[in-house]
Amino acid sequence: MEKLEIFLTTMHFPVFWIKLLLGFLCSFAITFFSIPAIIKISMRKNLMDEPGSRSSHLRKISNLGGIAIVFSLCVCAPIFANKLFNEYKFLFASLIILLYIGVMDDIMIMRAYKKLIAQVLVSLLMVIGSDVRIGSLFGVFGINELNYWFSVVFTVVTFVILINAFNLIDGIDGLAGMYSVVCSIFFGVSYFRLGPYNYPLVILSAIIVGSAIAFLYYNLSNYRNKKIFMGDTGSMVLGFLLAFTGICFINIFIDRKIVNIPHYHLESAPVIAVAILILPIVDTLHVILIRIFTGKSPFDADTNHIHHKLLRLGYTHRRSTFYIIAYYLLIVAFAYFFRHLNNNLLLFLIMFFGFVGAIIPEIKYKLKKTN
Repeated sequence: MEKLEIFLTTMHFPVFWIKLLLGFLCSFAITFFSIPAIIKISMRKNLMDEPGSRSSHLRKISNLGGIAIVFSLCVCAPIFANKLFNEYKFLFASLIILLYIGVMDDIMIMRAYKKLIAQVLVSLLMVIGSDVRIGSLFGVFGINELNYWFSVVFTVVTFVILINAFNLIDGIDGLAGMYSVVCSIFFGVSYFRLGPYNYPLVILSAIIVGSAIAFLYYNLSNYRNKKIFMGDTGSMVLGFLLAFTGICFINIFIDRKIVNIPHYHLESAPVIAVAILILPIVDTLHVILIRIFTGKSPFDADTNHIHHKLLRLGYTHRRSTFYIIAYYLLIVAFAYFFRHLNNNLLLFLIMFFGFVGAIIPEIKYKLKKTN
Protein backbone atom coordinates (compact mmCIF):
# COMPACT_ATOMS: atom_id res chain seq x y z
CA MET A 1 0.00 0.00 0.00
CA GLU A 2 2.90 2.37 0.80
CA LYS A 3 4.44 1.75 -2.65
CA LEU A 4 1.08 2.48 -4.27
CA GLU A 5 0.85 5.74 -2.29
CA ILE A 6 4.34 6.76 -3.44
CA PHE A 7 3.41 5.98 -7.06
CA LEU A 8 0.18 7.98 -6.86
CA THR A 9 2.06 10.88 -5.25
CA THR A 10 4.65 10.94 -8.05
CA MET A 11 1.81 10.90 -10.60
CA HIS A 12 0.25 13.86 -8.72
CA PHE A 13 -2.93 11.93 -7.89
CA PRO A 14 -4.75 13.05 -4.71
CA VAL A 15 -3.98 9.95 -2.60
CA PHE A 16 -6.31 10.81 0.26
CA TRP A 17 -9.34 11.34 -1.98
CA ILE A 18 -8.69 8.12 -3.90
CA LYS A 19 -8.43 6.13 -0.68
CA LEU A 20 -11.53 7.85 0.71
CA LEU A 21 -13.60 7.07 -2.41
CA LEU A 22 -12.32 3.51 -2.76
CA GLY A 23 -12.84 2.85 0.95
CA PHE A 24 -16.45 4.01 0.73
CA LEU A 25 -17.20 2.13 -2.51
CA CYS A 26 -15.51 -1.12 -1.48
CA SER A 27 -17.18 -1.10 1.92
CA PHE A 28 -20.56 -0.50 0.27
CA ALA A 29 -19.98 -3.24 -2.32
CA ILE A 30 -18.76 -5.88 0.15
CA THR A 31 -21.73 -5.33 2.48
CA PHE A 32 -24.23 -5.07 -0.39
CA PHE A 33 -23.15 -8.32 -2.06
CA SER A 34 -22.56 -10.25 1.20
CA ILE A 35 -26.01 -9.77 2.72
CA PRO A 36 -28.01 -11.83 0.15
CA ALA A 37 -25.77 -14.84 0.86
CA ILE A 38 -26.20 -14.33 4.62
CA ILE A 39 -30.00 -14.13 4.24
CA LYS A 40 -30.01 -17.30 2.13
CA ILE A 41 -27.94 -19.25 4.67
CA SER A 42 -30.02 -17.90 7.57
CA MET A 43 -33.25 -19.08 5.95
CA ARG A 44 -31.81 -22.47 5.02
CA LYS A 45 -30.37 -23.11 8.52
CA ASN A 46 -33.28 -21.37 10.30
CA LEU A 47 -30.95 -18.81 11.90
CA MET A 48 -33.77 -16.30 12.17
CA ASP A 49 -34.91 -13.83 14.80
CA GLU A 50 -38.23 -14.98 16.24
CA PRO A 51 -40.77 -12.18 16.95
CA GLY A 52 -41.43 -11.74 20.68
CA SER A 53 -43.42 -9.50 23.01
CA ARG A 54 -40.96 -6.61 22.59
CA SER A 55 -40.33 -7.17 18.88
CA SER A 56 -41.40 -4.61 16.32
CA HIS A 57 -41.62 -7.24 13.56
CA LEU A 58 -44.24 -9.94 13.05
CA ARG A 59 -42.33 -12.57 11.09
CA LYS A 60 -38.99 -14.36 11.21
CA ILE A 61 -36.14 -12.18 9.95
CA SER A 62 -32.41 -12.90 9.78
CA ASN A 63 -30.49 -10.90 12.38
CA LEU A 64 -27.00 -11.63 11.05
CA GLY A 65 -26.56 -8.47 8.97
CA GLY A 66 -23.83 -7.33 11.34
CA ILE A 67 -21.56 -10.02 9.92
CA ALA A 68 -21.54 -8.26 6.53
CA ILE A 69 -20.89 -4.89 8.19
CA VAL A 70 -17.94 -6.18 10.21
CA PHE A 71 -16.63 -8.15 7.24
CA SER A 72 -16.47 -5.00 5.11
CA LEU A 73 -14.86 -3.02 7.95
CA CYS A 74 -12.21 -5.68 8.57
CA VAL A 75 -11.35 -5.84 4.85
CA CYS A 76 -11.45 -2.15 3.94
CA ALA A 77 -10.04 -0.44 7.04
CA PRO A 78 -6.65 -2.25 7.02
CA ILE A 79 -6.29 -1.52 3.28
CA PHE A 80 -7.40 2.09 3.02
CA ALA A 81 -6.86 3.31 6.60
CA ASN A 82 -3.84 1.15 7.41
CA LYS A 83 -2.08 3.91 9.39
CA LEU A 84 -4.91 3.69 11.89
CA PHE A 85 -3.81 0.19 12.89
CA ASN A 86 -0.22 1.31 13.31
CA GLU A 87 -1.30 3.84 15.92
CA TYR A 88 -4.10 1.79 17.51
CA LYS A 89 -2.60 -1.69 17.51
CA PHE A 90 -5.48 -3.43 19.28
CA LEU A 91 -8.26 -2.00 17.14
CA PHE A 92 -8.44 -4.95 14.74
CA ALA A 93 -8.30 -7.51 17.57
CA SER A 94 -11.16 -5.66 19.31
CA LEU A 95 -13.32 -5.84 16.19
CA ILE A 96 -12.72 -9.60 15.87
CA ILE A 97 -13.59 -10.22 19.53
CA LEU A 98 -16.83 -8.25 19.19
CA LEU A 99 -17.63 -10.10 15.95
CA TYR A 100 -17.25 -13.47 17.69
CA ILE A 101 -19.31 -12.48 20.74
CA GLY A 102 -21.97 -10.82 18.58
CA VAL A 103 -22.43 -13.84 16.30
CA MET A 104 -22.60 -16.19 19.29
CA ASP A 105 -25.27 -14.00 20.88
CA ASP A 106 -27.28 -13.62 17.66
CA ILE A 107 -27.33 -17.38 17.11
CA MET A 108 -27.50 -18.83 20.63
CA ILE A 109 -28.24 -15.82 22.95
CA MET A 110 -25.38 -15.49 25.43
CA ARG A 111 -25.70 -14.63 29.10
CA ALA A 112 -25.48 -10.90 29.74
CA TYR A 113 -22.46 -11.18 32.03
CA LYS A 114 -20.44 -12.96 29.32
CA LYS A 115 -21.13 -10.16 26.85
CA LEU A 116 -20.21 -7.63 29.53
CA ILE A 117 -16.88 -9.38 30.20
CA ALA A 118 -16.07 -9.29 26.48
CA GLN A 119 -17.00 -5.60 26.23
CA VAL A 120 -14.81 -4.74 29.24
CA LEU A 121 -11.93 -6.77 27.75
CA VAL A 122 -12.21 -4.99 24.40
CA SER A 123 -12.39 -1.62 26.15
CA LEU A 124 -9.28 -2.40 28.22
CA LEU A 125 -7.40 -3.43 25.08
CA MET A 126 -8.16 -0.04 23.53
CA VAL A 127 -7.71 2.06 26.66
CA ILE A 128 -4.54 0.50 28.06
CA GLY A 129 -3.12 -1.23 24.96
CA SER A 130 -3.77 1.56 22.44
CA ASP A 131 -3.95 4.47 24.93
CA VAL A 132 -7.38 5.61 23.70
CA ARG A 133 -8.39 7.52 26.84
CA ILE A 134 -10.44 10.55 27.79
CA GLY A 135 -7.62 12.57 29.34
CA SER A 136 -9.54 15.75 30.14
CA LEU A 137 -13.10 17.00 30.56
CA PHE A 138 -12.16 20.57 29.63
CA GLY A 139 -13.75 22.02 32.75
CA VAL A 140 -17.05 20.12 32.59
CA PHE A 141 -18.24 19.83 36.23
CA GLY A 142 -15.10 21.75 37.14
CA ILE A 143 -12.85 18.84 36.03
CA ASN A 144 -9.93 19.32 33.69
CA GLU A 145 -7.05 16.83 33.38
CA LEU A 146 -7.84 13.35 34.68
CA ASN A 147 -5.58 11.10 36.76
CA TYR A 148 -4.29 8.20 34.61
CA TRP A 149 -6.10 5.38 36.41
CA PHE A 150 -9.28 7.39 36.85
CA SER A 151 -9.06 8.15 33.13
CA VAL A 152 -8.72 4.43 32.37
CA VAL A 153 -11.76 3.46 34.46
CA PHE A 154 -13.84 6.39 33.17
CA THR A 155 -13.05 5.57 29.53
CA VAL A 156 -13.75 1.83 29.94
CA VAL A 157 -17.13 2.66 31.49
CA THR A 158 -17.81 5.10 28.62
CA PHE A 159 -17.01 2.41 26.03
CA VAL A 160 -19.24 -0.19 27.72
CA ILE A 161 -22.15 2.24 28.19
CA LEU A 162 -22.06 3.45 24.57
CA ILE A 163 -21.77 -0.09 23.16
CA ASN A 164 -24.87 -1.17 25.08
CA ALA A 165 -26.73 2.12 24.57
CA PHE A 166 -26.30 1.82 20.81
CA ASN A 167 -27.57 -1.75 21.01
CA LEU A 168 -30.74 -0.47 22.72
CA ILE A 169 -31.68 1.95 19.92
CA ASP A 170 -31.57 -0.87 17.39
CA GLY A 171 -35.28 -1.57 17.79
CA ILE A 172 -36.87 -0.39 14.54
CA ASP A 173 -35.93 -0.54 10.87
CA GLY A 174 -33.33 1.98 9.81
CA LEU A 175 -32.66 3.72 13.13
CA ALA A 176 -29.31 2.21 14.14
CA GLY A 177 -28.02 2.16 10.55
CA MET A 178 -29.11 5.72 9.80
CA TYR A 179 -27.72 7.00 13.09
CA SER A 180 -24.37 5.35 12.30
CA VAL A 181 -24.32 7.17 8.97
CA VAL A 182 -25.13 10.53 10.54
CA CYS A 183 -22.62 10.21 13.42
CA SER A 184 -19.85 8.98 11.12
CA ILE A 185 -20.42 11.89 8.71
CA PHE A 186 -20.24 14.38 11.58
CA PHE A 187 -17.04 12.87 12.99
CA GLY A 188 -15.53 12.40 9.51
CA VAL A 189 -16.09 16.02 8.51
CA SER A 190 -14.69 17.17 11.86
CA TYR A 191 -11.56 15.06 11.43
CA PHE A 192 -11.11 16.33 7.88
CA ARG A 193 -11.27 19.95 9.03
CA LEU A 194 -8.70 19.26 11.75
CA GLY A 195 -5.92 18.38 9.30
CA PRO A 196 -4.08 15.61 7.41
CA TYR A 197 -2.90 13.87 10.59
CA ASN A 198 -6.49 12.73 11.10
CA TYR A 199 -7.14 11.49 7.55
CA PRO A 200 -7.09 7.77 8.53
CA LEU A 201 -10.02 8.50 10.88
CA VAL A 202 -11.81 10.30 8.02
CA ILE A 203 -11.40 7.22 5.83
CA LEU A 204 -12.62 4.95 8.64
CA SER A 205 -15.72 7.14 8.95
CA ALA A 206 -16.31 6.85 5.19
CA ILE A 207 -15.97 3.07 5.38
CA ILE A 208 -18.56 2.92 8.17
CA VAL A 209 -20.90 5.13 6.12
CA GLY A 210 -20.54 2.94 3.01
CA SER A 211 -21.22 -0.26 4.93
CA ALA A 212 -24.18 1.21 6.85
CA ILE A 213 -25.83 2.58 3.68
CA ALA A 214 -25.57 -0.82 1.98
CA PHE A 215 -27.08 -2.46 5.07
CA LEU A 216 -29.94 0.06 5.08
CA TYR A 217 -30.96 -1.00 1.56
CA TYR A 218 -31.87 -4.42 2.94
CA ASN A 219 -32.94 -3.36 6.43
CA LEU A 220 -35.59 -1.00 4.98
CA SER A 221 -36.80 -3.50 2.38
CA ASN A 222 -40.44 -4.63 2.46
CA TYR A 223 -39.63 -8.04 0.96
CA ARG A 224 -39.13 -10.94 3.37
CA ASN A 225 -36.37 -12.57 1.31
CA LYS A 226 -34.40 -9.30 1.30
CA LYS A 227 -34.95 -7.92 4.80
CA ILE A 228 -32.29 -8.29 7.49
CA PHE A 229 -31.39 -6.90 10.92
CA MET A 230 -27.87 -6.03 12.07
CA GLY A 231 -28.29 -7.97 15.34
CA ASP A 232 -25.96 -7.65 18.32
CA THR A 233 -22.98 -8.18 16.02
CA GLY A 234 -23.62 -5.00 14.08
CA SER A 235 -24.90 -2.87 16.95
CA MET A 236 -21.99 -3.75 19.27
CA VAL A 237 -19.33 -3.12 16.63
CA LEU A 238 -20.90 0.13 15.41
CA GLY A 239 -21.44 1.28 19.00
CA PHE A 240 -17.80 0.47 19.77
CA LEU A 241 -16.53 2.33 16.69
CA LEU A 242 -18.67 5.41 17.38
CA ALA A 243 -17.39 5.46 20.97
CA PHE A 244 -13.83 5.09 19.62
CA THR A 245 -14.20 7.93 17.10
CA GLY A 246 -15.88 10.11 19.74
CA ILE A 247 -13.04 9.62 22.23
CA CYS A 248 -10.43 10.23 19.50
CA PHE A 249 -12.29 13.45 18.64
CA ILE A 250 -11.94 14.68 22.24
CA ASN A 251 -8.28 13.66 22.38
CA ILE A 252 -7.38 15.67 19.28
CA PHE A 253 -7.79 18.86 21.27
CA ILE A 254 -5.52 17.79 24.12
CA ASP A 255 -2.85 15.92 22.14
CA ARG A 256 0.37 17.92 22.33
CA LYS A 257 2.57 15.26 20.72
CA ILE A 258 1.85 16.48 17.17
CA VAL A 259 4.56 18.88 16.06
CA ASN A 260 4.67 21.33 13.14
CA ILE A 261 0.86 21.23 12.87
CA PRO A 262 -1.25 24.23 13.91
CA HIS A 263 -3.23 23.20 16.99
CA TYR A 264 -6.84 24.29 17.18
CA HIS A 265 -8.30 24.05 20.66
CA LEU A 266 -12.05 23.53 21.08
CA GLU A 267 -12.98 23.90 24.73
CA SER A 268 -16.37 22.26 24.21
CA ALA A 269 -14.99 19.10 22.50
CA PRO A 270 -16.44 16.65 25.09
CA VAL A 271 -19.84 18.36 24.91
CA ILE A 272 -19.84 18.28 21.09
CA ALA A 273 -19.04 14.54 21.24
CA VAL A 274 -21.97 14.05 23.64
CA ALA A 275 -24.23 16.01 21.27
CA ILE A 276 -23.29 13.80 18.30
CA LEU A 277 -23.94 10.65 20.36
CA ILE A 278 -26.95 12.14 22.16
CA LEU A 279 -29.61 9.66 21.00
CA PRO A 280 -28.27 6.44 22.60
CA ILE A 281 -27.17 8.38 25.70
CA VAL A 282 -30.54 10.05 26.33
CA ASP A 283 -32.61 7.03 25.31
CA THR A 284 -30.76 4.78 27.77
CA LEU A 285 -30.83 7.29 30.65
CA HIS A 286 -34.51 8.02 30.05
CA VAL A 287 -35.49 4.34 30.10
CA ILE A 288 -33.42 3.64 33.24
CA LEU A 289 -35.02 6.60 35.07
CA ILE A 290 -38.53 5.38 34.15
CA ARG A 291 -37.73 1.90 35.46
CA ILE A 292 -36.36 3.28 38.73
CA PHE A 293 -39.33 5.61 39.30
CA THR A 294 -41.79 2.78 38.62
CA GLY A 295 -40.04 0.46 41.07
CA LYS A 296 -38.52 -1.85 38.46
CA SER A 297 -34.95 -3.02 38.03
CA PRO A 298 -32.89 -0.74 35.73
CA PHE A 299 -31.93 -3.89 33.81
CA ASP A 300 -35.49 -5.11 33.11
CA ALA A 301 -36.41 -5.01 29.43
CA ASP A 302 -39.47 -2.96 28.48
CA THR A 303 -41.03 -0.91 25.68
CA ASN A 304 -40.28 2.59 26.95
CA HIS A 305 -37.64 3.46 24.35
CA ILE A 306 -38.29 6.47 22.14
CA HIS A 307 -38.92 4.33 19.06
CA HIS A 308 -41.45 2.19 20.95
CA LYS A 309 -43.40 5.34 21.90
CA LEU A 310 -43.51 6.52 18.30
CA LEU A 311 -44.75 3.12 17.16
CA ARG A 312 -47.54 3.32 19.75
CA LEU A 313 -48.60 6.59 18.15
CA GLY A 314 -49.17 4.65 14.94
CA TYR A 315 -46.10 5.81 13.03
CA THR A 316 -44.32 3.44 10.67
CA HIS A 317 -40.72 2.37 11.21
CA ARG A 318 -39.45 4.69 8.50
CA ARG A 319 -41.44 7.66 9.75
CA SER A 320 -40.32 7.06 13.34
CA THR A 321 -36.69 6.84 12.24
CA PHE A 322 -37.03 10.06 10.25
CA TYR A 323 -38.53 11.98 13.20
CA ILE A 324 -35.92 10.73 15.67
CA ILE A 325 -32.96 11.47 13.39
CA ALA A 326 -34.34 14.89 12.38
CA TYR A 327 -34.89 15.96 15.99
CA TYR A 328 -31.45 14.94 17.18
CA LEU A 329 -29.84 16.56 14.13
CA LEU A 330 -31.29 19.82 15.42
CA ILE A 331 -29.56 19.21 18.75
CA VAL A 332 -26.19 18.66 17.02
CA ALA A 333 -26.73 21.84 15.01
CA PHE A 334 -27.55 23.71 18.23
CA ALA A 335 -24.38 22.39 19.89
CA TYR A 336 -22.25 23.43 16.93
CA PHE A 337 -23.59 26.97 16.65
CA PHE A 338 -23.30 27.52 20.41
CA ARG A 339 -20.03 25.62 20.85
CA HIS A 340 -18.35 28.62 22.50
CA LEU A 341 -20.87 28.74 25.36
CA ASN A 342 -19.79 27.74 28.86
CA ASN A 343 -19.29 23.95 28.80
CA ASN A 344 -21.58 23.16 31.71
CA LEU A 345 -24.37 25.37 30.36
CA LEU A 346 -24.05 23.87 26.87
CA LEU A 347 -24.09 20.32 28.28
CA PHE A 348 -27.19 21.12 30.36
CA LEU A 349 -29.02 22.54 27.34
CA ILE A 350 -28.10 19.58 25.12
CA MET A 351 -29.26 17.05 27.71
CA PHE A 352 -32.41 19.08 28.39
CA PHE A 353 -33.40 19.16 24.71
CA GLY A 354 -32.46 15.49 24.43
CA PHE A 355 -34.86 14.51 27.22
CA VAL A 356 -37.55 16.77 25.78
CA GLY A 357 -37.31 14.75 22.56
CA ALA A 358 -37.73 11.54 24.57
CA ILE A 359 -40.73 12.85 26.52
CA ILE A 360 -42.72 14.48 23.66
CA PRO A 361 -43.96 11.14 22.18
CA GLU A 362 -45.15 10.04 25.65
CA ILE A 363 -47.09 13.28 26.21
CA LYS A 364 -48.59 13.05 22.73
CA TYR A 365 -49.65 9.42 23.36
CA LYS A 366 -51.35 10.32 26.67
CA LEU A 367 -53.20 13.22 25.05
CA LYS A 368 -54.30 10.89 22.26
CA LYS A 369 -55.64 8.36 24.77
CA THR A 370 -57.44 11.08 26.73
CA ASN A 371 -59.14 12.37 23.60
